Amino acid sequence: MSWSRTATAHLPVPPEAVWRMLSDLSRWPEWEPTIAAARLDGPLTKGATGTYSPAHHWVRAVHERSAGPLRVTGHEDGRHLEITQPNPGGGMRVGWTLAPDGDGTLLTQALAATGPLAPAIVRAVGADLDRRFLDSTVRLARLAGACPDPALPRVVIAGGSGALGRLLGARLFSRGHDVRVVTRRRDPDLPFDQVVWDGRTVGPWADVLHSGHAAGVALVNLAGRLVDVRPTEANVIDLQRSRVDSTRALVEASRGLDQPLVAWLQASTTAIWSDAGEQRVTESTPLPWPGLPQMTGVARPWEAATQGANADRLVLLRTSIVLDRHAPALQVLTRLTRAGLGGRVGSGCQWFSWIHHEDWQRVAVAALGLDPEVNVPDGPLVAAAPRPLRNADLMAALRRHLHRPPAPPTPAPLLRVGAVGLRSDPALALTGRHCTSDVLAEAGFAFAHPDIDSALEEILA
Repeated sequence: MSWSRTATAHLPVPPEAVWRMLSDLSRWPEWEPTIAAARLDGPLTKGATGTYSPAHHWVRAVHERSAGPLRVTGHEDGRHLEITQPNPGGGMRVGWTLAPDGDGTLLTQALAATGPLAPAIVRAVGADLDRRFLDSTVRLARLAGACPDPALPRVVIAGGSGALGRLLGARLFSRGHDVRVVTRRRDPDLPFDQVVWDGRTVGPWADVLHSGHAAGVALVNLAGRLVDVRPTEANVIDLQRSRVDSTRALVEASRGLDQPLVAWLQASTTAIWSDAGEQRVTESTPLPWPGLPQMTGVARPWEAATQGANADRLVLLRTSIVLDRHAPALQVLTRLTRAGLGGRVGSGCQWFSWIHHEDWQRVAVAALGLDPEVNVPDGPLVAAAPRPLRNADLMAALRRHLHRPPAPPTPAPLLRVGAVGLRSDPALALTGRHCTSDVLAEAGFAFAHPDIDSALEEILA
């Protein structure tokens, strides 16, 4: 078996500063929490040997008893470093390549595992190296000397420990912003300064909204419980409260500021339109009444809770399904497809609106007023690629990119039965919306991945 992953990030420090950190293998654990210890036996040259220890205790115990020495298999001073850890019948390879990128550095990490032990290596080490890459690059950049630009607004992300918060935080950090996260539970793996709150009341955490920066503070509100739960009355009430209570606490905190927030980006969802059928949905499309309780019934009061916010601009970002290889929705679909269950769901006619994670980050930056080339007005903003597709076409695209043959459909009754066991909501798969953005089109926003094949090619390659 073979497995490989490649990821790239911008670091706001010059290549020589990054190289000083990368070339000292003993400092690898300082910026990569998957690694507990690492060293070379001598100077950094191609062919040099050394050792590393994974952070997971049981993995470390097995590794230290069975692994041979790692070897430097690639070295170009100031530009490229590759190390390989052999194992019976194969090995794991980790490589980093640096390139100048404006005033900073473009860092590419390439991972590969081969041989009969590859699945175990991926589960033990490789998957974490890939999943934590962006967080690790933030730590690496800080160790290399990156500092926030005081001329840029501080950005506070409520609910920033989730997947989208981490993506946006890394993007804003790479642009020079001071990023702070407000969270219910401190995450030791998160590379940003964190402030703990209860998500309901104003407390000492609100001090993070005060800034000595002349450029002020921008707020991103992503706080709220994950929606993939059974649509019971109790769960719907909990979904509402987790979003509405936290938003109201932020509004109250903003009203105690001496100066308004320079921007407020409020998370919302295209599911606010519930099941839109064949209707073409844009920012000006009226909301259904009453709509599905777990969709419109949650999103409508979530948006309304921003009323009274003390901010110079407020954008309601109605996000469609964000495609990222670490996103739970896409992981489930790819696992099913690889297992031969990648047929249409239900009728297959329901619309699937989506956006590539790179484009979502760019939309969010523009909505905060931080992209001088894209002027987004206040109000609702649909974050969706310009080419939605039907469920049947989505599943066909996944089979095509994963090289799988046609698969039988999943009937709606079977999905509903399975959702009970999985404690999930079958409406997430059986409903749909054809959502596109008139606002982004009028603003001249250019999608990097406007069609599903472009998106899946980048994510699944």
